[in-house]
Amino acid sequence: MRKFFLFLLLLPACTVTASTVYEYKLDNGMKLLVKQDHRAPVVVSQVWYKVGASYEHSGITGVSHVLEHMMFKGTKNFGPGEFSEVIAANGGRENAFTSRDYTAYFQILEKSRLPVSFEMEADRMRNLLLSEKEFKKEVEVVKEERRTRTEDNPRSLTYEKFNATAFTNSPYQNPTIGWMNDLNNMTLNDLANWYRKWYAPNNATLVVVGDVEPDDVYLLAQEHFGGLPVIEIPELKPRMEAAQTGPRRISVRAPAEVPYLIMGYKTPVLNTASEDWEPYALEVLAGILDSGGSARFSRELVREQQIAVDASVSYSMFDRQANLLMISGTPATGRTVEELEQAIHKQIERLKNEKVAAAELERIKAQVIAGDVYEKDSVFYQAMALGVLETVGLGWQKIDEYVERVKSVTAEQIQQVARKYLVENTMTVAVLEPQKINRKKASGQSAAAQH
Repeated sequence: MRKFFLFLLLLPACTVTASTVYEYKLDNGMKLLVKQDHRAPVVVSQVWYKVGASYEHSGITGVSHVLEHMMFKGTKNFGPGEFSEVIAANGGRENAFTSRDYTAYFQILEKSRLPVSFEMEADRMRNLLLSEKEFKKEVEVVKEERRTRTEDNPRSLTYEKFNATAFTNSPYQNPTIGWMNDLNNMTLNDLANWYRKWYAPNNATLVVVGDVEPDDVYLLAQEHFGGLPVIEIPELKPRMEAAQTGPRRISVRAPAEVPYLIMGYKTPVLNTASEDWEPYALEVLAGILDSGGSARFSRELVREQQIAVDASVSYSMFDRQANLLMISGTPATGRTVEELEQAIHKQIERLKNEKVAAAELERIKAQVIAGDVYEKDSVFYQAMALGVLETVGLGWQKIDEYVERVKSVTAEQIQQVARKYLVENTMTVAVLEPQKINRKKASGQSAAAQH
């Protein structure tokens, strides 16, 4: 123990907290978060960049996601595809993902292989080779991904149109994968500029969770990432969503089997709430409506009233900008979208007019907390939670507040946020109106996909 504290004197950038997360900062501004989990000789390494679809502007939507694809296409030290091959040869798994608020790259490895991950991630952080040949191939891959996952998927298409309607000037109105017109007109120079602008140690957080010693990880990070140069990160202009002054409705007509309903209400997140308890109350409110078979939607709309085949609620308090509490569902056979919407409105009005009973509130809180605890059992999720909180600007320390803040939510607070935010003036509704499916075309597309 004495040796440990003597070593800390040599590592003044390190902060240790009761949550067993060790925080370091390299001289070039790169942040390192390390959490120990010694249950298996495995380590998860993630590099998080503060850039995603919400950083983009009209004309270059999708550039963050295309650049993510290109990050596997080689550097001056590793050829195209070699990154993945090396990780596989070392018995590991790797991938990446882009969201509205961040882009992240990860590897899952046996703990002794962590230096392999650091070496290659540090290399492609500043030494990526962007070739026209690889770009032309990869942008076509992304376009096909967009066609398959969005344009030929009626629910995804409805969701995309819904977001574009719900937001007028927030960057959340744009799809992460990008609009097809922007993908068609994207250039290699667009990617090169984006890479130079955002991919730097002082715009990144390295998260490591697993069977490791924190100070060893710090020294390894210093060895591989410490020499990377600092760059000037652009200052983001605020792009706050304009106040909505009335309900918005759209219909989406696309080949589909059944209709589909999406409803959304403008709601704050932890980054934007005027009262810091409100997002936690909205989290519990979402659980009351949809958190398993005993929640109101499943119990009442699906089983008892048989108005819906399914009905769900989604809300995230961990976004960079204000977002939506969204409700979606499919009407049961013989029922209409209008009936389903009216039934949902009745559920919302009930939340406004009746306080949630103590027994129901405690049951839902227990389910919400249990879900969080269960997810944290995963080494990968532990790293994810730290990375998200740090990258959206909340700070990883928020991870320790969640359970107690959920427990403290009252029935009165749930009623208050329902009355304040689930109101008609901030509501957007999108309805998928099924059109006849061209079976011959769908069969041809399926056959082509198999090749």
